[in-house]
Amino acid sequence: MRDFGVRAKAVRETVSVNPATGEILGTVVEHSVEDLREAVTAARKAQVLWGTTSFSVRAHHVLRIRDYVVEHANRIADIISKDTGKTRFDALSTEVFPATMSSTWYAKHAERILQRARLRPGNILFFNKRSYLDRVPYGVVGIITPWNYPFAIPFHEYMMAIMAGNGVVAKVSTQTQQVAKLLEEVVRAGGLPEGIFSLVNIPGSAAGDAFIESGVDKIFYTGSVPVAKQLMAKAAERLVPLCLELGGNDAMIVCKDANVHRAVGGALWAGFSNAGQSCAGVERIYVEEGIYSEFVTLLRARVRSLRMGYDSDADVDIGAMTTEKQLSTVTRHVTDAIEKGASITAVSENVNPRSGGFFYPPTVLEEVNDDMLTMREETLGPVVAVVRVGSIVEAIDRANDSTFGLTASVWSRDRAKARAIASRLKVGTVTVNDHLMSHGLAEMPWGGFKESGIGRSHGALGFHEMTQPRVVVDDVMPGVQQNLWWYPHSRVLYDRMSRILQFLYAKSPVRRLQAIPHLLVAFSKTFRR
Repeated sequence: MRDFGVRAKAVRETVSVNPATGEILGTVVEHSVEDLREAVTAARKAQVLWGTTSFSVRAHHVLRIRDYVVEHANRIADIISKDTGKTRFDALSTEVFPATMSSTWYAKHAERILQRARLRPGNILFFNKRSYLDRVPYGVVGIITPWNYPFAIPFHEYMMAIMAGNGVVAKVSTQTQQVAKLLEEVVRAGGLPEGIFSLVNIPGSAAGDAFIESGVDKIFYTGSVPVAKQLMAKAAERLVPLCLELGGNDAMIVCKDANVHRAVGGALWAGFSNAGQSCAGVERIYVEEGIYSEFVTLLRARVRSLRMGYDSDADVDIGAMTTEKQLSTVTRHVTDAIEKGASITAVSENVNPRSGGFFYPPTVLEEVNDDMLTMREETLGPVVAVVRVGSIVEAIDRANDSTFGLTASVWSRDRAKARAIASRLKVGTVTVNDHLMSHGLAEMPWGGFKESGIGRSHGALGFHEMTQPRVVVDDVMPGVQQNLWWYPHSRVLYDRMSRILQFLYAKSPVRRLQAIPHLLVAFSKTFRR
């Protein structure tokens, strides 16, 4: 694969296979660690000039990228579908659409978010100090992204990094290298300076170590918790800052006053979209006693009617899973649940997978308990576990009883009650009467609590992650020769400082008035040599 100024010296290739059909889609050359270092060097050289360009110039390039995506949307969705096994509707609605929306938002709002901010003096004693804060690009950022949303997730990161003035060296998952080639094509259409953006294909766990050793100034990693912990330990050796977007085992709380039809529809979408391979997808559903029977009756019926198969004509609901490893994880979690007493109460009955595809039918588990893997770990597959709870307090406690804290949702007609429940959930994002959509909103910060990540992407907080704060403090008082606390020190100076403290903070008005002459004398001394 040819990238912006980076030519792979290796001869090994990654073979791309359609997970739904087993069809070989093509090959991509693998890069070496040396290739990665050369890409970082090229990006650092290009970033020196790029970091000084205006936001309007950067936005011009980003909007050219957006326009290219819009013009080629159907072909892009088709490539994503074939490389991941997801349906073309999923590819268009959850990858292409968010990409176009995000690039528009980042191009429009980057300057407002990253512009110089004036800081007000915090104390009358320092009225002569004028401070401002600039957001400074890191320089070269490394971006490592997963296979479940191989176009939308990196696209957000790339556009933020570029608009913030950084150079980018990126890696897309080995399992989705046809999408990686597509991303290169899309970004190249923006006419960016040579070297400012490069994609490298370094397979396996060695990629993380290679990125840390490459000299990038910060790493943005989206993926699994175990790999993130290894990456963090390695990054500590060089104090390389990280932004980590990790997994989830997201909870959905359905109150007894919820709109059942909407809640079930939301569970279907958030639980089974992309064959359940969404880190923010619903995996645990806590339903209040009074509505449980009605909810599960409708859920079972609608799950049975879901259509799963190869997306040859965009007329199916659920596609294939992307990797055989993830298919094995889902199978293991369901087997574990059955062995521990759970029941499968609904499975999609409209399944037409092609032979050799990584398909797993949408499945509903009931009679589950908290000892089951599907309740404790990230399943990341088309399986939802439904739990009957006696109260909302129980639902909140059980939803929070997790090492993850990415997203959650609350379903109720009483919005005030829903917001009160949301305030008690230990997650990065709570949606009310919706789920699995906030990642597509460029203005919304994205990230989680606990083992679901460190830092935030998207929105203003995402731009702050892409930059470092630099504060400048300027003394604007003419004629000042020295500060009050400079040398030499003396008992007299100590007494003056003590009196000034009384002027600022003493509760007694009399003591504050008595300190004014000492303040004036001290202030006048600052103008003497």
